[in-house]
Amino acid sequence: MYRVTLLPGDGVGPELAEATRRVLDATGVKFDWDVQPCGIEVIMAEGKVPARVLESLRKNKLGLKSPMTTPIGKGFRSINVFLRQELGLYACVRPCKVYPGVRTYFSGTKVDLVIVRENTEDLYAGVEFEAGKADTAKLIEFINGIATGKKIGSGIATTGVSIKPMSYEGTRRIANYAFEYANKHGRKSVCSVSKANIMKFTDGLWYAETRAVAKAYGAKFEDASLAEGVSPDSELVGKVADTKGGVEYTERLIDNMCMQLVQKPELYDVICLSNLYGDILSDLCAGLVGGLGVAPGANIGPDCALFEAVHGSAPKYKGQNKVNPTALILSGKLMLEHIGEKAAAEKLDRAVSAVIAEGKDVTYDMKASRTDPTAVGTSQMADAIIAKMQAE
Repeated sequence: MYRVTLLPGDGVGPELAEATRRVLDATGVKFDWDVQPCGIEVIMAEGKVPARVLESLRKNKLGLKSPMTTPIGKGFRSINVFLRQELGLYACVRPCKVYPGVRTYFSGTKVDLVIVRENTEDLYAGVEFEAGKADTAKLIEFINGIATGKKIGSGIATTGVSIKPMSYEGTRRIANYAFEYANKHGRKSVCSVSKANIMKFTDGLWYAETRAVAKAYGAKFEDASLAEGVSPDSELVGKVADTKGGVEYTERLIDNMCMQLVQKPELYDVICLSNLYGDILSDLCAGLVGGLGVAPGANIGPDCALFEAVHGSAPKYKGQNKVNPTALILSGKLMLEHIGEKAAAEKLDRAVSAVIAEGKDVTYDMKASRTDPTAVGTSQMADAIIAKMQAE
């Protein structure tokens, strides 16, 4: 039996969590659900994420998280970012696959790619300095005094600053994860994405380190010249697995990658990115396959894994039994894969695929018309998925 911390969230979160719990229980895998309320009401009342939530996740090492509301431009920082940083969940994994029956411009294309995003560094590390503050002015004066030839030319009192930390350790760790994932799941390529032509000391570091990891894994370089002079010999490179013929290593600049994905997403497989770029491309790729309603997510660390739907909490639909549960259910599928329950994960995926393809027992957003009176509710779509599994 697997003990799992269940965070029901807020808004439509509790409805989605209950639907997903029932679906996962129906797979035949035994779960012991440790329910920990942690929605916006709890956070606002206590002023922080309760200590019991972190204690539960650290003890159980597995968590399933429903959507939670974060105020925009005020109040506490994102609960998602907080949990990732506190628990060391350095790898964000976002599979994006077209399921037949989902409305998308790419419905006739085999889009099946995985975003692997570094979760702890980059601009999302939260090292920021507010415009008008004395410390910010001192920082700008210090930067302007360094002999780099670069100056912050705007008014000192009217300029805010964010710091972009990127390390050898963090970059190699996420690149290792991307190649391990590719090997484990039979993926063909890993594409490293950055903007190293402009940010040479951060994004340039990213390319240097992902190349080193690719070389250590025996990858086939799309451009052989990228491997020249690269030494993978370092304690930062993880254990090299059997590559079974070699995963291909490619590189794209972030702006070009956006165009590539819109034009020919079927050419890409595992895409490895730093924090900010990964956040942006995750949503772009979700759009390729039908939107956030069908986009699962996982956040993986050395000691804990947290699985979540990445869409919002949609408070205006709270209690209406209306919202699509697919994203959180597929996040549960990722959890099954993570704990080694491969057969159950595949059975669940087949059931979700069948229900979507039939188009009968699906929520309003998956109908050709959003006002289709035959649309079912959150709970009823979960029932249909359960029935498909039981019919196997």
